[in-house]
Amino acid sequence: MSSVARITTISSRSETSFDDAVRVGVERAAATLRNVSGAWVKDQKVEVADGRITAYHVVLEVTFVLE
Repeated sequence: MSSVARITTISSRSETSFDDAVRVGVERAAATLRNVSGAWVKDQKVEVADGRITAYHVVLEVTFVLE
């Protein structure tokens, strides 16, 4: 069976952790896009204030199979 997929880039943020930012991003993508089949963490960064991490950001490449 052949298939064709598309990849879209999204950004996600969490005040908890990188894992949470990935989870939030994938869940939101799956709520909007049908047939999400995977995600790749393309980039990560943190926000810092007063020497402490205040938020975690990820850029995700989300793959979804076209119908």
